[in-house]
Formats: sequence, C-alpha cells, structure tokens
Amino acid sequence: QVQLVESGGGLVQPGGSLRLSCAASGSIGSINAMGWYRQAPGKQRELVATITSGGRTNYKDSVKGRFTISRDNAKNTVYLQMNNLKPEDTAVYYCNADLVSGVVTRRYWGQGTQVTVSS
Repeated sequence: QVQLVESGGGLVQPGGSLRLSCAASGSIGSINAMGWYRQAPGKQRELVATITSGGRTNYKDSVKGRFTISRDNAKNTVYLQMNNLKPEDTAVYYCNADLVSGVVTRRYWGQGTQVTVSS
C-alpha cells in the first residue's frame, strides 16, 4: 500500500505565507511527476503546480510569482511554498504522486489539507 500524508495547512491573513508538505510512504517503486491541486466548495478541482522528476515545473497562471513547488527525492516529499496569499486561494489542497512499478504507472492522492486566507 502507498500513502501520501500532507501537512502545513491552516488559517492565515491576506499577504501571509504557508508551506505545505506531502510525504509518500509504503511500497514505492519510483516517483515520476508530483503536484498540487486544490478544490474550493462548489468548484472543480484545479491544478496548482506540478514538478517532474527532472525538476521541470508548471504553474497555474494566478499563482505564478507567488507559489513555488519543489521536491526532495531522497525523502519522497513534495513541497509548496505559498507567499502573498489571497482570499481566493482558500481551498482544500491535495498533493499527488505518479508512481512507477515495472511497466505500470499509478496516480495517488493525499487526504487534503485546508488552507484558509481571511482577516
């Protein structure tokens, strides 16, 4: 079994910062891409940022310049540094990891962590 455990969410004022982390454990082969998605009530889940095994990144336009995704392959962990947070960033944030075992690739998801930006 594979498990992704997220941490770092919470309540922050507009303009503040948070750092999310997500660690993969269990029967892991090798990890290809990792990423972060978010979902607000009544809205579809949307991509926030992704990072490949080679370190190539991709961001949602509205978070460019404010968020930074990174990974530590030795720790099987992906991070999301969020600066200058805005109320519209409020959502449940989910991490994902694409794991490769032989010729099979599977996508796994974390349990989600709440981020609330409010005065």
